[in-house]
Amino acid sequence: MNRFDRITAILIQLQSRKIVKAQDLADRFEISLRTVYRDMNTLAEAGVPIIGEAGVGYSIMDGYRLPPVMFTKEEARTFITAEKLMEKFTDLSTKSHYQSAMFKVKSVLKSTEKNLLEDMEQHIEVRQKYKPFNPTLNNTLEILLKSVADKKVVRMRYAAFNTDEATERQIEPIGIYHENNYWYVVAYCLLRKSYRNFRTDRISNIELTETIFSKQHASLKEHLDSLPKLENLELVVIRAKKHIMPYIQNDKYFHGFVSEKKTGDEFEVSFLCASLEAFSRWFVMYADFAQIIQPPVLKDKLKKRLSTILDNL
Repeated sequence: MNRFDRITAILIQLQSRKIVKAQDLADRFEISLRTVYRDMNTLAEAGVPIIGEAGVGYSIMDGYRLPPVMFTKEEARTFITAEKLMEKFTDLSTKSHYQSAMFKVKSVLKSTEKNLLEDMEQHIEVRQKYKPFNPTLNNTLEILLKSVADKKVVRMRYAAFNTDEATERQIEPIGIYHENNYWYVVAYCLLRKSYRNFRTDRISNIELTETIFSKQHASLKEHLDSLPKLENLELVVIRAKKHIMPYIQNDKYFHGFVSEKKTGDEFEVSFLCASLEAFSRWFVMYADFAQIIQPPVLKDKLKKRLSTILDNL
């Protein structure tokens, strides 16, 4: 990126956030802090009212705005990809808000860019395997995010993994995250008196109350970073035929995949596994084209499982 493009990008970032740290700019553009300071001086000399405070960061004086930004064709194409993802992986309310924002963005595009987007819409699709929300709800994410912002308790009905019966919970959400096709909310559960992860597709009813949070919570990042790492992991090594590797690839990360190496017409695949019981259940699907190298106890578990399967036939 040349210096002109970089300074323009810095100005856009300054307009998009209340405070921008010099180190964040240095990391994004892979430049030194000294270069950041020089670019800021260039913007100030060009008449941009930049406010800089040592130890805090940079900001632009309230009220200062540039004319609408023109987008490149590459940037315009990413809007369609993002829009397709928002359609499939968020709730109806969030999708509606995003579409409204996209109309505003598209309104400043040149006619050629608008034509490009209309054409590209026919060439991008996102296929969804699982439903991330209860089909009777349309604003789950909106309520959870509003709860985080307003520090107000959420009341919901929730069915845990090991039961079909929903219970009423009151929670204090600290953030949401997406993993393995589902949305999760991390929250302090007033019923259990501890932090819990709740999967949004198991929420059957949800509403925001007027009750203020009972305590101050750490950020989502701080909470996730503080979680204890898995201990007592078991090294598992299997040898699998080459032709089944594409099937194993889909799920291997769920079982602690570490590495793989090709040996002739086979692959030796290593895992650090938290549950041999769960691994043996998964391995059954490929057992006719793969073998367990270690540990021996996993072989015993597999034999027992296969024996039970035969008895049930």
